[in-house]
Amino acid sequence: MNAFTPPSKSQGSDIAVSFEFFPPKSEEMEDKLWESIAKLEPLNPHFVSVTYGAGGSTRDRTHRTVRRIVEETGLAPAAHLTCVEATRAEVDEVIREYWDAGVRHIVALRGDPPSGIGGAYLPHAGGYANAAELTAGIKAIGDFEVSVGCYPEVHPESASAEADLDWLKAKIDAGATRAITQFFFEPDTYLRYLDRVRAAGIDIPIVPGVMLQPNFKGLKRMAGLCGTSVPGWLNDLYDGIEDDVRTRELVTAHVAAELVCKLRDQGVDQFHFYTLNRAGLAQSACALLGVKPDPVPAAA
Repeated sequence: MNAFTPPSKSQGSDIAVSFEFFPPKSEEMEDKLWESIAKLEPLNPHFVSVTYGAGGSTRDRTHRTVRRIVEETGLAPAAHLTCVEATRAEVDEVIREYWDAGVRHIVALRGDPPSGIGGAYLPHAGGYANAAELTAGIKAIGDFEVSVGCYPEVHPESASAEADLDWLKAKIDAGATRAITQFFFEPDTYLRYLDRVRAAGIDIPIVPGVMLQPNFKGLKRMAGLCGTSVPGWLNDLYDGIEDDVRTRELVTAHVAAELVCKLRDQGVDQFHFYTLNRAGLAQSACALLGVKPDPVPAAA
């Protein structure tokens, strides 16, 4: 890795960031989530997204979290919505509830099967079969902004890179307005993918997804499940610091900020951080990038 050089203040201010959270599974985790949201709200993210668990297992908690974001913060929430374990009527009801609650942005995903990533996916009888159908269903109900996922290193279930692009085109034809990538570690991985996307006539924003996971063992497991390459230099950075939480967090923030800086130098100006509800890491990475809270007005 090269030595890290932070961007200037003006460069940092040109970067639009968004954050992904997952819904809480316990009262303690709910407290941590809302602490994270409170810490990151002053950074003025473009939006914040809230995930579903495998098989839609956190559906109700996702809905409650999104509604609370609308009611109690100034943030623009993007609710994840999947096709799994629900009929079209059930999904459509959720979409209408979001609209009525003031939500105007949905992240439309096929979703992972109940058995988790890597398990066999079977469309629900009477449900939406894939993210393209789901996107069309969302747009038929309301004028939502719809983000979808994409894979710079090809979705593990895709037959080829070309087939992967065909799926992305189908989602765009259905009404998607933004694609957010799976996480990756090398700038060239994204830039080569962007070249292929643009050559295929796709012109919507392709927002890099940046992972903030300081547990390298967990990171490698996640990467293996979603087909993300883990470069040798990254393994070297985490080698020997397994028991040093603080150092691992510093390394993670540095790696994320360096990736963003290299892509910013190539004209990329939107980034989506997978926070894993770790506000401190997201704050550290953003501070390195010159993305800082707005100053608090002085008292009169």
